[in-house]
Amino acid sequence: MTRDPWLERDAAWSQALRLQDSQRLPRAVAAVLAHSGDSWFWALGLLIVAAAGSPPARLDALRTLAAIAGLAVVVLAIKLLIRRRRPEGEWGAIYRTTDPHSFPSGHAARVVLLALLAVAWGSPALAVVLILWAPLVALSRVAMGLHYLSDIVGGALLGLLAGGVTLAIVSALN
Repeated sequence: MTRDPWLERDAAWSQALRLQDSQRLPRAVAAVLAHSGDSWFWALGLLIVAAAGSPPARLDALRTLAAIAGLAVVVLAIKLLIRRRRPEGEWGAIYRTTDPHSFPSGHAARVVLLALLAVAWGSPALAVVLILWAPLVALSRVAMGLHYLSDIVGGALLGLLAGGVTLAIVSALN
């Protein structure tokens, strides 16, 4: 079997970014960041806004929720096509069990999508917060050993594409 030098470099770079068990505080921060991009968390928050927010906020929440759902379908299809195994590790058992494939990172795709939509539809303060938060979430996935660096790059690019498509669809419908 031929080894791919690119994948070997990717694995080495990813391993260099991975936090060790002895790094307790950085691992705790990375764990919180890694979970802050979970789809259930964002779906729940967006459903609350859709139920209780002002009419414009409701519309943006529903549009964002639809974009996240559409992106999730695309990410899952790519993962099933590529079938790249996650890096070996213990942390993140729920991800390893329910979603054993790592490319592309759904979290990276989702947080970049959210940041882009916040720039387009949110307040400037929210946009700044999400622009700063998105790469931290994506990198935390590598730091915790759930993804390779290329998984989050691929996910981020997919999130940008999904955001552009979402904005184009919304613009065409208005």
